[in-house]
Amino acid sequence: MAQKDEHDSSVVTETVPKQKLKKPTLYKVLLHNDNYTTREFVVAVLREVFHKSESDAVQIMLHVHYNGVGVAGVYTFEVAETKLKTVEAAARDNGFPLRLSMEPEEG
Repeated sequence: MAQKDEHDSSVVTETVPKQKLKKPTLYKVLLHNDNYTTREFVVAVLREVFHKSESDAVQIMLHVHYNGVGVAGVYTFEVAETKLKTVEAAARDNGFPLRLSMEPEEG
């Protein structure tokens, strides 16, 4: 009678290397200064669309006012694009020429 090895196993395991998921590219939504869009409208947009606090919204608005451009937020491409289109439509509906743009965040 043959002895069975206690360590003999018919189960074969194979190690599959884990795939590293690449983080999605994030995009900055930029607000551009103009001489027509009111400060109040910009603050309202920053609060309602970008969910900024009152103080953060005012700080961003002032930065845009004095520097010509400022970051409203950083998001994945689809979210950034949606926020940009939402704000531009609201600005148009209110008679403002507010312009926004997107650019990839450098990593």
